[in-house]
Amino acid sequence: MKRDTEGVFDPGAEQTTPRPWDPAWTDEGVIAALEPLVLERRRVRLREVIAARLGAVTVLLDAPHDPHNGSAILRSCDAFGVQALHVTPREEAFLASRAVAQGTERWVDVFTHASPEAAARALAATGHALVIADAGGALLPEDLARLERVALVLGNEHEGVRPELRAAATASVRVPMRGFVESLNLSVTAGILLAAATRGRAGDLSPAQRRALYARGLHRTVPRAEDVLAALPPR
Repeated sequence: MKRDTEGVFDPGAEQTTPRPWDPAWTDEGVIAALEPLVLERRRVRLREVIAARLGAVTVLLDAPHDPHNGSAILRSCDAFGVQALHVTPREEAFLASRAVAQGTERWVDVFTHASPEAAARALAATGHALVIADAGGALLPEDLARLERVALVLGNEHEGVRPELRAAATASVRVPMRGFVESLNLSVTAGILLAAATRGRAGDLSPAQRRALYARGLHRTVPRAEDVLAALPPR
């Protein structure tokens, strides 16, 4: 099934999901209204997870086909602290199975792009080097941690990465294998590469992004948060 919300990527703006509340409310206003209704241990957990979130590492899915793969990659993004997932759909819209994503679709921002070229331009604007996952890649997974900002490009399960993205990529990476199999499931590849790319990196979101995510976390934690905000004047 589709995610509840989809972001539209603006390379000139910070990468956060649109606020799921009345736009008259500021992030700080939402925090002031909802934070007192949340247990301290939950506040601490939200802050800890958000502090470790990364913008320097992201994933670009090129025309994903299998919803289970997309969902599993969303789950891996959350597990390794990657805040944004980019998608260039082909004929099919990006789909995610909640049973596989296990709720992580609520925490990872998904940005869709109209074309491979648009995705490449947007990620170039944020300083991300496009690195294609490919069986013949020159880099090894451990090399990814040395790249300042990296977007891992994962191709369609049947057709791979489109030529437009290959032309825009600066490198390719492979997962070494010693068995008879020549390739791995797309989501398994993503998990291996994300583990390597995020290793040793500290959270790097801006203070404004962190506050926006904290407000969003409080909003998703408080039962009937919309009713609580509706009963108060926006601030």
